[in-house]
Amino acid sequence: MRKLCAIVSTLSCILVLLQGCERKTPEEGSTTSTNVPAQTAAGSTPETMVLIPGGTFAMGDKDEPDATPHEVTVSPFYMDKHLFTQEQYQKLMGDNPSRWKAEANPVESVRWSDAVKFCNARSRLEGLEPCYNLETWECNFDASGYRLPTEAEWECACRAGAKTAYFFGDSAAQLADYAWFETNSGGRPQPVGQKKPNPWGLYDICGNLWQWCNDFYGVEYYAQSPEKDPRGPKEGDTKVVRGGAWKFSGDNCRCGYRYNENPGYVDVCFGYDIYGFRCVRNTPTRQNGNGA
Repeated sequence: MRKLCAIVSTLSCILVLLQGCERKTPEEGSTTSTNVPAQTAAGSTPETMVLIPGGTFAMGDKDEPDATPHEVTVSPFYMDKHLFTQEQYQKLMGDNPSRWKAEANPVESVRWSDAVKFCNARSRLEGLEPCYNLETWECNFDASGYRLPTEAEWECACRAGAKTAYFFGDSAAQLADYAWFETNSGGRPQPVGQKKPNPWGLYDICGNLWQWCNDFYGVEYYAQSPEKDPRGPKEGDTKVVRGGAWKFSGDNCRCGYRYNENPGYVDVCFGYDIYGFRCVRNTPTRQNGNGA
């Protein structure tokens, strides 16, 4: 897995040099409009999110050296049903960094730092307390606003109570019903919400784009992870991404499979068309410091 990370990072650098930092559109895709999340009153939850009940589960994948299965308990939280689209990102942030331009497609070529800036902007729009300090990049997990999911939250939401490699079983035979990956994507990202959701109502939770998590990546982190609401290592060089993507194998879409990438703190030409994101929010009880 780490060798794969190095290969993709190298290819990303080559791509940047060849493109001269100019993002180009290979071809126009579907321009079907999707609804932008409506502004909500502070404390309310938009209809575009679902309640993830949390609970205790076996996190990890026995076939991966950096994902030793271990028991984790996650508090309830809200998660976006869909990856954020280019239309939504453009409307809030004023630009669209995506390579594959199409309003209904998930926004891609976003760095981790871009995703957290979006989270803060969305929070301010709705009168909520932003979670991120953009000088230190630290997350205030007690804030009422939007943030990226922790790695444990993401896997809990993806599994939807399942104990198998995929949320629908151990075999990848049904994967094409739920995800876009290398054998069915047509060589590009696809519009959000076209496949079946997982049992908790999350679309494209596997495939289409790798999804940024809040955590730093650590190869040995699972051995020292706290059992309750783990938030990843305190520092690191890369951030966790999860879920697989349109140009990767179905193997990468397993619930416990881990991947990582440079967060892109510095505003230089950086980004790759396999990364996207969705937001989470605390439930009211967590915002008040009462736990689950």
